[in-house]
Formats: sequence, C-alpha cells, structure tokens
Amino acid sequence: MVWSLFRRGPAAGGLPVPGRCAPGRHVLATERLLLFTPRTRLDVVAALAAGADAEAQRWLGTQADQVVPGPDARRRLLAWRPAGDDGRRIPRHLAEPYAAGPDDPLLLVCVRRSDLTYAGALELEHRAGEMGGWLAPACRGQGLGAELFRAGARLAHTHAGLATVRAGAETGNTASRRALARAGFVPDQGPPRHTLPDGRVVTIVWHRHDTPTPSHCHCHCH
Repeated sequence: MVWSLFRRGPAAGGLPVPGRCAPGRHVLATERLLLFTPRTRLDVVAALAAGADAEAQRWLGTQADQVVPGPDARRRLLAWRPAGDDGRRIPRHLAEPYAAGPDDPLLLVCVRRSDLTYAGALELEHRAGEMGGWLAPACRGQGLGAELFRAGARLAHTHAGLATVRAGAETGNTASRRALARAGFVPDQGPPRHTLPDGRVVTIVWHRHDTPTPSHCHCHCH
C-alpha cells in the first residue's frame, strides 16, 4: 500500500526556505516552482497524485499499489496546500511527519510559488545518477517541465555532488524530451530498452547533464 512509503520524522511548520537545506532535507527554487523534501504524508501523497492520471501513467508506469486511485481523490489531494498554508487544518492522517529511508531515492515535491498549489515531483536516484519527474495535469504545457528538470540538474550537481546526471524518456514522449533539451540536457548513450515499475518494457532515449564542479549542500547526502 502507498502508506508503506511513510516513516515518522520530526514535525516542522511553515514552508522551507531555498538555500537552507538541513540534514536529509533539500530545498531549492526556480522562477515558478518551490521544491523541497516532503515533510508530511500530504506532501508525498499529493506528489503521487500529481502523476497518477492515465496520461502520466502511460510514461511513468508506477506500481499499482503506489498510484492514488480515482480522479476525485486526486483532485481533493491536489487542492490542499503544504503545511496547511492556506489556513485549513490538514486532517491528522495526512499531517503526520514523513522521513525518507536511508536507501530511498531523493524525492522532492514541488509547488507553484504563486499560489502554493501542488505542481508535481522530482526524483533523483543519486547512487545511479539518474533522475525523473512529473507534473500535475493543471501544470502541463506551460514550460514548467524545463524548470523541473533544471532543478533536477541543480539538485544532482550542487546538492548530491554528482558530476553527471542522466534521464531517460520514452521515444514517443516528446514533451519530456523537449523539456530535457530546454533544461540543457544533451543526448547520451544508454540501454534502448527499459522496464517500468509496472513491468512494461519500453523503448527510451537517454539524456545527460554535466558539470565540472560538483558540490554538496549542508545535508551531506551520499
């Protein structure tokens, strides 16, 4: 079940501030997005809901037990604001703190800076040097994909200490491929076939982003 993703951690109030990472927690911003390590169940479930619709799942292939079912449930989750910053009290089961496990990929939930609506998520498998991301339906087709992937490159290079980060996109996923190109990723070599979490095997093309000066932020992730 999706709830198996959650681990208890210390509670925190208010939204995190870009440039103020903490142990195990990252935060960064683009022109229109704020991205940060999830702090509550709501953050993680909303991140999953953002990519749970049929259009996104065509490319993501998430395991069935991690997909938030039903369009109404997804709309309700995406209507909340992180940390109750719209003045509403978050239900107790969604307000419980979240802490990532030591072997989990780096997951950042993203919200629009203009109104704090949940916008999607970014995932970095820092040990493999690979990243991916997705946007909520209302945030697609607005150039936010390029911002999301630029943030992913920054997370890899200046937070996780990676000189190179790679991203794969299914051959027919032209929106992701264009967004990666606009974010400064260049074509790369890699296995042409990839197995999605749901077991589907797809044809993909690879992209890479490099820096000569990788560094770590204060969280000292490894």
